Amino acid sequence: MKKRTAALLFLLTFVAVSARAQSPDSSSGSSFKDLYAGIKASIEKNLGRPYVWGAVGLKSYDCSGFAWRVMLDNGVLLKRTTARKLYMMLKPATKDEQGNFGTLVFFDDLQHMGIINSSKDFYHAQSSVGTNLSPMNAYWKKLVYGYRQFPKP
Repeated sequence: MKKRTAALLFLLTFVAVSARAQSPDSSSGSSFKDLYAGIKASIEKNLGRPYVWGAVGLKSYDCSGFAWRVMLDNGVLLKRTTARKLYMMLKPATKDEQGNFGTLVFFDDLQHMGIINSSKDFYHAQSSVGTNLSPMNAYWKKLVYGYRQFPKP
C-alpha cells in the first residue's frame, strides 16, 4: 500500500510539474511580468523594517538579507550570503539593464547592495533608516561598484 501511495504521489507531482512547464502563461513575456510583479510586492511588504546586521526578516533586515528575502519570496533559492558573494555569483547586468527595475546594484567596494526601482532610485536596507526607497543621487552614484541581474527562479 505504501509503495502504491508513493508511486501515485510521484506521478501526480510529475504531471503537475509537466503541466506547469507547458502552460500557456509560462511564456517569457508573461513570466517576466509575473516575476517583476512578485518582486515589487515582496519589496513593498517589507519596506519600513528596521536594519539589523545579519537579519533576513521578517521583522528586520540587512542589505543582503533584504535582497535575499525578495529573491526567496519569488522562487529564487540561493544560500544566504553577503553582498560580496552575491555579486560574484550573479550574472553582470548589461548597460541597458542597469537602470531597470529589479537589477541588483552594489556599492562601496561590495559592502552594500540594493534593488533598482528606476534609473533615479533604488530599494535597500540602510543602517540608519531601515528598508526604504532612496534616490540614486550623487552620493550613491559615486559609491556604485557594479550591477548584477536578478536571478530567475
